[in-house]
Amino acid sequence: MEEQKTVLIISDGAESTQKIASSISVGFSTPLFADYQATVLSADAFSGVDLLPASVFFLGCEKPGPCSFLYIEDLFRHINLAGRPCGVFSSQRGSLKYLSSLVKDSEVALGKPLLAKKGMVEQPILAKWIQDILEKR
Repeated sequence: MEEQKTVLIISDGAESTQKIASSISVGFSTPLFADYQATVLSADAFSGVDLLPASVFFLGCEKPGPCSFLYIEDLFRHINLAGRPCGVFSSQRGSLKYLSSLVKDSEVALGKPLLAKKGMVEQPILAKWIQDILEKR
């Protein structure tokens, strides 16, 4: 049996992003991603050490630059995660641009951002997006 890989999903805690984060977590509970164990954290509860064991991580916020992301913004200016798969998600296009630029300097393997209107995304679309992010490894 293969060792479980850790997935970290961080959101700003807004209702729409919490829905998306939960959907991503549920997406990892399918047999297709049985080798992965997903954890959802609010940005307020996130610590840099939470990122260390993560094989892949996801960031989401409703509006660009939420106060809860101040620590994350500082961390990503000073950390090198070269090649680590990362996905960003939101219900707002401007937030996707913000999140993509936030992780740019850390050299992550950034996948295509996920725009989920009203926090809703269909399971087949979500599964394909997750698979695309994982293929960044």
